[in-house]
Amino acid sequence: MIRFLLALLLLTGAAVSRAETLWVSDEEANVVHVIDAATLKEIARLPVGKRPRGLAFSPDRKRLYVAVSNDNRIAVINTATRRIVGTLPCGPDPETIAISPDGRRLYAANENDNMMSIVDIAAGKVVTRVLVGGEPEGTAISPDGRIAVQASESGSTVHVVDAVSGAPIDNFMVDTRPRHVVFTPDGRRFWVSSEARGTIAIFDTATRRRVGRIDFKAAKLTATASPDFAVQPVGVVFTRDGRRAFVGLGRAKLAAEVDPANLRIVRTYPVGWRAWNVALSPDEKRLYTANGLSGDVTAIDVQANRVIGTVRLGGKPWGIKSSP
Repeated sequence: MIRFLLALLLLTGAAVSRAETLWVSDEEANVVHVIDAATLKEIARLPVGKRPRGLAFSPDRKRLYVAVSNDNRIAVINTATRRIVGTLPCGPDPETIAISPDGRRLYAANENDNMMSIVDIAAGKVVTRVLVGGEPEGTAISPDGRIAVQASESGSTVHVVDAVSGAPIDNFMVDTRPRHVVFTPDGRRFWVSSEARGTIAIFDTATRRRVGRIDFKAAKLTATASPDFAVQPVGVVFTRDGRRAFVGLGRAKLAAEVDPANLRIVRTYPVGWRAWNVALSPDEKRLYTANGLSGDVTAIDVQANRVIGTVRLGGKPWGIKSSP
């Protein structure tokens, strides 16, 4: 009997440790899809508003913030109850968003008016608006919370600002149509993906000098030259130790693993069409891609390095996040 109870406790503990939920914004269906990661089954659809895109968690992952682009607001989801519990103002047409490490501020790229809005979450109001370049997309906050980096898609520029005051610190050109900005876990560098050029540029955070570049097009990862299957690096995610990086490659129907130490492409994984954004499971054993043109999510075991499943959703999946 004691052995049975011990076995039951072990099984229960294992089940709890594997609990995981995926959150996927769908810019066509106007919902956030909720997926049980253990079964790769959709369990709910949350109607957040028109054209949801960027997603960001509070530091404790108890709140999920959703940029509802065509409704000009941020929807707030309680991740425990899976209910929409509020909204925040954010300026017009928010696309990508980021949350400060202390959870007090939200930063939103306002694509239509070339601004970045800084929102005081507790007060529920925009406290600063920062003029940036054309069609801002790709928003990131340094791990120490001191600087914000905003990419501007049509201007092919990056803007570095003081995250508290919004004061400009630096502006510089990057490769064509930057889409995503992400800091390395130690905060010493940030990566900027260029959809049109097919590259990721790596910058030193302190000096803002470019210190590296990954050219996915030059690597000839796909044999086709069709624009329908172009190599377009967009979303990037790091493991917490910073030793592995994963990149969604857009219309190439691929995701790539990159070694951050030497910037070499380690391998690729076959995924859905227009793999836009990527997420790692909390235990970092799985990678997920949101595939906008095939209307699905791909799940990859990054320990065994193999695709393990696809979740058919329809619509146009855009952002993706994972929570325990």
